[in-house]
Amino acid sequence: MARALREVVYVEGVRTAFGKATADGLFAKTRADDMVVKLVRELLRRHPSLPPERIGDVVLAATAQVGDQGLTLGRDVALLAGLPHTVPGFAIDRMCAGALTATTAGAGEIAMGACDVVLAGGVEHMGHHPMGAEVDFNPRFVAERLIDESAAVMGQTAENLHDEFPQLTRDRADAYAAASQRKAAAAWAQGVMEDIVVPMAVFGDEGWTVAARDEFLRPDTTTDRLATLRTPFRAGGRVTAGNSAGLTDGATACILAAEDVTDELGLDPTMRLVGFAYTGVEPELMGLGPIGATKRVLEQAGLSLDDVGLFELNEPFAVQVLTWCEGTGVADDDPRLNPYGGAIACGHPLAATGVRLMAQLAHGFRERPDARYGLTALCIGMGMGAAILWENLRRG
Repeated sequence: MARALREVVYVEGVRTAFGKATADGLFAKTRADDMVVKLVRELLRRHPSLPPERIGDVVLAATAQVGDQGLTLGRDVALLAGLPHTVPGFAIDRMCAGALTATTAGAGEIAMGACDVVLAGGVEHMGHHPMGAEVDFNPRFVAERLIDESAAVMGQTAENLHDEFPQLTRDRADAYAAASQRKAAAAWAQGVMEDIVVPMAVFGDEGWTVAARDEFLRPDTTTDRLATLRTPFRAGGRVTAGNSAGLTDGATACILAAEDVTDELGLDPTMRLVGFAYTGVEPELMGLGPIGATKRVLEQAGLSLDDVGLFELNEPFAVQVLTWCEGTGVADDDPRLNPYGGAIACGHPLAATGVRLMAQLAHGFRERPDARYGLTALCIGMGMGAAILWENLRRG
């Protein structure tokens, strides 16, 4: 039986501050699942007209699905946050695209009429669960040359991009990284993050404090300083700690809903989901992924890059953003691109990042009512890319 799909809208998204994944980082003594619980409770506090029992699913992503971000994370957090026992939940993994995949999975449930409202997001406590530490890579990958050995180390894949595109020099990557820090500093100074970042009480070596600001912010970053940093992934390489995102602890969550129930539930959505795409590329060149995903989702929607007023692209490495720019024809300094800075400045807690991109895009739409469409996109480990296209519901 044929049925009409429902339109899916984004209501609001929030995140924790992003902390260093170190023994003395902001969240070193905080559980990963408790970080998401804080966000779920905050979203419910901000939207008191939303009956918790109307939440049809809780979809949460984590790359390392073990320990304090294991179990069936969506159900775990739903129960811990005090949602009714009737609200189900589940966990997913698509590495860096975890939260974006949680979003599209939840959107599918809504579009098909399985539920009216979904909570989606992700968490990554890289201090508790270092990337790859609890992974057993099948030796056939390398022994049978299914992938290049460098595909397992993200920094090496970034160096591979520099090799593949020699015009993407270290100087150009450092210039992009310094600009990301400047834009992030301006965003914090202008209050952009006040509605997005939820302060959280955390316990540390010196007792209780409040995690309210990202630890990787370096507003005094200059290209001269970046030029002095070592290249840990290759002698004489081009990838440094300064032009990469730091290892990070953090969480995100958002409310998605069917557009036809928002008035009934007193919800005021910001964006409508237009389309999404996932693509695969050579694992050792995983940074190319969002180029194909961007082109595919624009083709689905019958749009061009000129129709898109804002881009929120993840920044695991400056060179990865620059390859997307090369592949799409967008200038490195295009004002539509990451106007509030990106992961180089705030950090990249893997599975959580997608909703950070969405929250920043939603804020950008409020500031740019002339922008009709916006894109959130990122690359994914083991050679994939993801992109979601959104329509601005706050257009003037």
